[in-house]
Amino acid sequence: MYRLHHRTIIMKRLFTLLLTAAVLTCGAQSTKKVLFIGNSYIYTNDLPGTVRTLALGCGDTLNFEQSTPGGCTFQNHLSNATTTSLIAQGGWDNVILQEQSQLPSFPIADVQSQCFPFAQQLCDLIRNNTPDAEIVFYMTWGRKNGDASNCANYPPLCTYEGMDSLLYWRYMQMAEDNHASVSPVGRVWHVLRDNHPEIELYSSDESHPSVAGTYAAAVTFYTILFKKSPECISNDLTLGAAAAQAIRETVATVVFDSLDFWTQYDESTPEYPDGIGTAGVTAQLRVYPNPASGLLRIDLPDDGSYELTLHNAVGAEVSRIHTEGRSTAEISVSNLLSGIYILQCRPKGGNRDGFVQRAKVVVE
Repeated sequence: MYRLHHRTIIMKRLFTLLLTAAVLTCGAQSTKKVLFIGNSYIYTNDLPGTVRTLALGCGDTLNFEQSTPGGCTFQNHLSNATTTSLIAQGGWDNVILQEQSQLPSFPIADVQSQCFPFAQQLCDLIRNNTPDAEIVFYMTWGRKNGDASNCANYPPLCTYEGMDSLLYWRYMQMAEDNHASVSPVGRVWHVLRDNHPEIELYSSDESHPSVAGTYAAAVTFYTILFKKSPECISNDLTLGAAAAQAIRETVATVVFDSLDFWTQYDESTPEYPDGIGTAGVTAQLRVYPNPASGLLRIDLPDDGSYELTLHNAVGAEVSRIHTEGRSTAEISVSNLLSGIYILQCRPKGGNRDGFVQRAKVVVE
């Protein structure tokens, strides 16, 4: 029995790829109506209010409501009157979903019974009331030194790396299963831990965010919600200038430079009339061998013109090739680190331009 700590499809209308340079340069103002559903990882240091403050500095407006009881799970939210009432109001541009901080990292059988079904029920409820809402899963982080309360029962939780990796893949799975986007706060924290250990992201309990941790989450959410570079943010709040700048630069690299990766499973792209497929998760590429260590071979849908990109676990593009007039392609993975990658195939030209197929690739 695992104990819960009580305190604790494709790109959205192709928006992230089709914004013109003029719009980005001029910083066109936007207004978002956002519902935050989660628990203390949201209300600690007032994450929604922090996102609103940063957005105002960029000329954007965030109007929000929240349902965030401490320790609340997705299952709890389905019977929470505040949560269901807010969902029923409808009219949301985005709905943020954050599971209890430990649960998605538990053994897969537990996650499949205690987490995934309730994530789906929440998504269904949201779409029944606001069909066009972009649902965004809030990818949280591993505890600073692992989950000591569950380490003995499940050794992968004994370290930060083990817990954080599990949270990453479970949140990506929920996004894929529910045709939603991801706010990859946990990935941003991971990169910050590796490259800026001087920035303390955790509060004293080694679980909840410090002010710097909430700032990192807020910059990530601003970037995901408004689909804009965090370079427009100049407000350091109570952080030192160097720490705030390091956080914004990390979010720009991890999140903004890979917006299409974090929003790849969103369901709102319409079907294409030529029958090639619908949203990206319904059409999978055939890749082999998989796992691969040398050349990865890809069977293309036809002999048209395609752009193939390979992305690593933080969404960064690591390889890109173009094909035309052939039905197969090859990408060398011999220079890549072992791990799991996402291959995307986008047709070029015609009424299919922008349609994406994808596959998970294991590199040995």
